[in-house]
Amino acid sequence: MSEQNSDFDCCIQRKGTNCLKYDFALRRGMPEDVLPFWVADMDFATSSYIQDVLKKRAMHPIFGYSETGEEYFDAVSGWMKRHHNWEVKRSWLIKTPGVIFAVAMAVKAYTEPGDKVLIQRPLYYPFAETIIANNRVAVSNSLYLGEDNRYHIDFEDFEKKIVDNNIKLFLLCNPHNPSGRDFTGEELTRIGDICLKHNVTVLSDEIHNDFVFKGKHTVFASVKKEFEDICVVCTSASKTFNIATMLVSNIFIPNRDLKKRFQKEVDAAGISQLNIMGLLATQAAYEYGEEWYESMHAYVKGNIEYVKEYVHSNLPGVKVIDSEGTYLMWLDFRNTGINSDEINRRMINDARLWLERGEIFGEEGEGFQRLNIATPRTNLTECLERIREHVLKIS
Repeated sequence: MSEQNSDFDCCIQRKGTNCLKYDFALRRGMPEDVLPFWVADMDFATSSYIQDVLKKRAMHPIFGYSETGEEYFDAVSGWMKRHHNWEVKRSWLIKTPGVIFAVAMAVKAYTEPGDKVLIQRPLYYPFAETIIANNRVAVSNSLYLGEDNRYHIDFEDFEKKIVDNNIKLFLLCNPHNPSGRDFTGEELTRIGDICLKHNVTVLSDEIHNDFVFKGKHTVFASVKKEFEDICVVCTSASKTFNIATMLVSNIFIPNRDLKKRFQKEVDAAGISQLNIMGLLATQAAYEYGEEWYESMHAYVKGNIEYVKEYVHSNLPGVKVIDSEGTYLMWLDFRNTGINSDEINRRMINDARLWLERGEIFGEEGEGFQRLNIATPRTNLTECLERIREHVLKIS
């Protein structure tokens, strides 16, 4: 095994690489020396096999229009079968430059201006932004925090929101960002049955599906055969293999009519072939990335346990919300006695830390902070110690 595929303690200098996370703090209103834990990419070198494929292709001097052959689909479908027990068909696939692009296409394809689209806050904020930017209205079936320290769905409210707002499209985020919930087969069944009953199309964003640390991820479309007819499943190697800048996502739409409508919007947006480097990186990830993935997965799981123990022992009043998936941890500061604005001020100006403030995920996130823990443990230790010393003011 290459050292690159197993050493995640290595701190790689990302400054000076046009890195959104590290190089654009000032432009985004943050102190220049802030330590970032916000945007959801990893501070780990990707698989050496991906690098090898890209180096080899870069030696060819022509970068014209490119497409994929059967080997690309074989790599993608093989990964889905091995890791998620989901058999996909070639006829279902549409490749897009990212999942949020796919969300926008679905909003255009399955709703009309002025329509209401259902989401579940606290939620990754580009969902609502995309809905609003396309002249639709975001309606939330907000998740609630149970006594078990996990988020849950209010199914009575879910159905009521659909009926009262004439919902035609529901955006499911699973594993859920930022709560980390990976919904169970039973939960997905209840969601799907309600949506079937009321003719609601489900876009299921499953981009974090390879980051499940408790149990196994269940693909929405695999729960019931009937759900294939109402869903758009969004996947990508971008989170799993830290290749977000490659801008390639694999969108699966089993229903022919839904696929045709989605493809029409993709065509209208002027998208045809994607970039060759992204296509090759995705194929290489799914063909050769297994050893890197297994090592990374174990390391991130260790980071989760490390953060939980540190918070429990050293950060009184702070609670880590229990979750099953993602490398994003949802920290609850509401019992610290410090209001949300002051927490955020101390986090940025005193601790020189850049996390994601909970309110940007909806008002349901007030008092929370989202922490990206896909980074070398030394970085995590520095972050947590700064929170203790400069946010909670514990010497």
